[in-house]
Amino acid sequence: MGVVVLDYDGGDLTLRCVESALGTDWPADALRIVVVDNGSRHPVAERLRPDMERVTVLEAGTNRGFAGGCNLGIRALGPVDHVALLNNDATVDPGWLAPLVGALEADPSVGAACPKILFEGSFLEIAVTSPTGVPGLGDRRALGVAVSGALLDGVDARRSLQLVSGFWGMEHPPRGGEPFQWTDGHALVRVPVPPGGPRPECLLRLSATEARPVVLASGDERAEHTVGPEPAWYPAPLGGEPFDVVNNAGSVLLDGGYGADRGYLERDEGQYDRIEEVFAWCGAAVLLSRRYLEDVGLLEERFFLYYEDFDLSWRGRARGWRHLYVPGPPVRHLHSASTVEGSRLHHHYSERNRLLTLARNAPGRMAVEAAAHHLLVTASYARRDLLAPVMHRRPPSWETVRRRSRSFGSFIGALPPVLRERRDLRRRRRVDDGELLVWSTAPETRPPDGRQAVPRRSPGPPGRPRAPRK
Repeated sequence: MGVVVLDYDGGDLTLRCVESALGTDWPADALRIVVVDNGSRHPVAERLRPDMERVTVLEAGTNRGFAGGCNLGIRALGPVDHVALLNNDATVDPGWLAPLVGALEADPSVGAACPKILFEGSFLEIAVTSPTGVPGLGDRRALGVAVSGALLDGVDARRSLQLVSGFWGMEHPPRGGEPFQWTDGHALVRVPVPPGGPRPECLLRLSATEARPVVLASGDERAEHTVGPEPAWYPAPLGGEPFDVVNNAGSVLLDGGYGADRGYLERDEGQYDRIEEVFAWCGAAVLLSRRYLEDVGLLEERFFLYYEDFDLSWRGRARGWRHLYVPGPPVRHLHSASTVEGSRLHHHYSERNRLLTLARNAPGRMAVEAAAHHLLVTASYARRDLLAPVMHRRPPSWETVRRRSRSFGSFIGALPPVLRERRDLRRRRRVDDGELLVWSTAPETRPPDGRQAVPRRSPGPPGRPRAPRK
């Protein structure tokens, strides 16, 4: 049994992850942990030295990305029966591994078993309600207030703020500054709170096109403010009882070729407490059989970051392997601790690699339609961020259009070798496209171009593209 943990300047997070893995209820002499130092500027190898009898540290020498670093660790484990991938910003319960091993050993057709992954900590909700206005002249959205930040006891909490529903997608100021998202008048956000003890003081950074009343409500508490055009900090109540939130309960294939985290941003109320077959698994925490990896291959290193787990899952499905979601003691994941959601890095690789995944695995028509849809959505952002501001005599914002254009250009540049690989992958299939696409599901709602759906990620898609792990 082997566990691979990838480190890139994770520091204390990586140490915490390894410590939790060392506490796994499994014979110590049968559990080997490999930590791959992916070119960190501040390696943790010396700090792991007390555990070196059970932990092997590999120096990658350079940043090979998630796929390349994990592959290095998998190869270093040698001929173990099972390999677990575990994000360095995740922690595990001592009993996390046994249910996954049991699922793989009970059925030889199962190549991967994934656990319930919860966001680290507990959360409280804040409803944001306001009147809306329509900018017009190229932008017909009904806009409430713009949310651009959160403070908890004076500490920046933007990276852990969850924008659950009622948002139009990320936007960028024309001259730099913090990104923001407009509400549609009735939005829901969540903030993490520590277990027990006093509630933190919460401030939300809000603005509007013109002065308008805003109500912030949480549990039985509410606050009323008048929000104006200049971004400012407004006190927000934190009421009710904290609850756990689902990060991943297996992954699904959405119409249009988006990979999505099943259960993403749902309250954990036991709705994912039974074993189920799923289309794909999430690389934040998964157990893979050696037979599966030998048959399907390793992670695609060209991807570097994001969608490499979804690509491998699709390849496994095409070869006839099954993937199971196996609930047990949940894995806790500190979301986006290594890469920032909404950053240029995240946006580039998630957009590019989704299209590459489809070019490698999907029916030709689906892959072509996805590429065309990317261009159409980019055009809709150009209308929103470039044309509409100019018509309103405001400076345009190029950031989103520039990001999407660059990711598409990178996709086109990577396409020739991918198309050659596609021919080989298609020849090796044991399951036809029709049987695979039975797993494709429509999102609950399909928003107009430019609007963010729930669950998330990156502008425009009907659902949350698979990139949540890092």
